[in-house]
Amino acid sequence: MDTNMIEKVTKLVLSRIQEESHSKTNEERVNIWDHTTSNPKAKSIVSSPESHEEAGGRVTFSSFPSTKKEEENGTKSVVKTFPVSSKKQKENKSKNSDDFKQLTNSTPARIGVGRAGVRPKTDAWLRFRYDHAAAVDAVYGNVDKSLLDALDLFSVNTKVTDKETYIRRPDYGRRLSEEAKKKIKNKCMHSPQVQIIVSDGLSSKAIDENLEDVYLSLQQSLDNLGFNVGTPFFIEKGRVAVMDDVGEALEPEVAILLIGERPGLISAESLSAYLCYKPRLNTIESDRMVISNIHSGGIPPVEAGAYLGSVIEKVLKYEASGVALVKKEG
Repeated sequence: MDTNMIEKVTKLVLSRIQEESHSKTNEERVNIWDHTTSNPKAKSIVSSPESHEEAGGRVTFSSFPSTKKEEENGTKSVVKTFPVSSKKQKENKSKNSDDFKQLTNSTPARIGVGRAGVRPKTDAWLRFRYDHAAAVDAVYGNVDKSLLDALDLFSVNTKVTDKETYIRRPDYGRRLSEEAKKKIKNKCMHSPQVQIIVSDGLSSKAIDENLEDVYLSLQQSLDNLGFNVGTPFFIEKGRVAVMDDVGEALEPEVAILLIGERPGLISAESLSAYLCYKPRLNTIESDRMVISNIHSGGIPPVEAGAYLGSVIEKVLKYEASGVALVKKEG
């Protein structure tokens, strides 16, 4: 690089700084330390808040005393500029802080967790590990038997024999075992208007935390609407399409399946309610409808139960569900 050009530009900048420093009032004196030379020295320089704002939030520091070696070589220390916080910048920072706080309060998503070097901060990392562990426990856990007894729900099994098979073979969770088919035919009402089914699905915790409120509220809603409700029961390790096997066995007009959702890192206890008009083995997915995110941080369980009653009323009225219901409603 041309040293003469550097020296010329440096002189122009220094001249400009001196002019501004003489014309400004309300000045501030700042001590800085030069770490770029072999013989660093502290120097007091003058700056003013007004010049900060006019300079776009930057303050210019004058050159340090030249060292003896630099004088012999005919060179000088260069001018340095550093960003400073002007009044306007501070106002913007405060506004951004308020906006960020409002954003974080409106969502449970992980945003703005920050970093310590290349890693997440310790508290964010620990929360992540905790939520991940909760999700694993929800998948591999078991529903509290005392809850099922309290709600008078008997249990049947799918073709799944263990959790690993359940995860690896979703198709096994969509079909009842032969023993289960015989049991529900013997113990359940045949051809009811509404058949309530419960399954742990991918979150046993969702059942433990939400089932009682949803189930009791739903029952009350259906009773008030005067619908004929079949015998409810619990399916262990079931998938959504298991309602088709239940439909073949009991032939209800509407089947509703309360099942644990796949857990995430925000909630491991979310419940879903799947509905289908006359589910059978030839049912396609577009015939189903779902109300999801039922938990304390989403749709309140009691409200969900009451709302499901009104949805079932609509399904029976139009004799359709899913996309077909939307088309009939117009």
